[in-house]
Amino acid sequence: MPIKRQQIMVINPNSNNNVTDAMAKELKSFNFSDGPEIICMSLPQGPFGIESDADVESVKLPLRNFVSKRIDMDAFVIACYSDPGLKLCREATDRPVFGIQECGVLVAMTQGNRFGVIALQEDSIHRHLIYLKQMGVIGRFAKERAANLSVEECATGIKTFEKLFSVAQQLRDEDHADTIILGCAGMASHRSRLESKIGIPVIDPVKAAVSVAMHTVISKN
Repeated sequence: MPIKRQQIMVINPNSNNNVTDAMAKELKSFNFSDGPEIICMSLPQGPFGIESDADVESVKLPLRNFVSKRIDMDAFVIACYSDPGLKLCREATDRPVFGIQECGVLVAMTQGNRFGVIALQEDSIHRHLIYLKQMGVIGRFAKERAANLSVEECATGIKTFEKLFSVAQQLRDEDHADTIILGCAGMASHRSRLESKIGIPVIDPVKAAVSVAMHTVISKN
C-alpha cells in the first residue's frame, strides 16, 4: 500500500484569489515529488483584503473552525502578515500551525542584525509592532514603513514595485536595516527583483513559514 504524501495547507485568510494564485505560483518550487504537498487556498468567508483590525478579527473564528476540521492535513500556514487567529488555531488542532509574520521575523534575524518591514498601509504598523513586542524582538527591529498599497494592488498593481523599492531604500539608507521583510503575502512576486535591486536580503514570509512547516513535517516522519 503506498504511503500517503504529507500535506501542508497554506491559507490565504482573505477571499482574493489573485493573491492566492500568486502565492501558489511562488511556492511551486517547494512542491517536489518526495516532499510534502503544498496546497494553497483562499478563505471564502474572509474579506477581499485584510487591511484593518476589524478584518483581522473577522477571520479568526473561521480560521479556527477550518483547521479544527481538516484532520487530513499535516500542518497549516496562515498566510497573512498579522498572523490572525494563530493562537486560536494552535489550540484547535494537534497539527502544527505557522504564522508568516512570526516565521518571517525569525528567518530575517538569521540573515541580518536589524530587520525592516514594508507594510501595506500605515494602519497596519501599530498592530505589527504590538506583535513584535510580544515576540521580544524589538532590539533587532529597525523600522516598519508603509508602501500605501491595497492587497489587490500588491497582487496586480502596475506601480507596486516602484513603491516597494522606494520604501526599501528608506529602510536600508535611513533606518539601517540590513534585511527586509515583505509585510504582505501579496508582495511575494516582487521579492527576487527587489532583493537584486536593493542589494540586501528580502524575505518573503510565506516562503519562510512554508520552509519551517516542511522541516517540521518531514522531521516527524
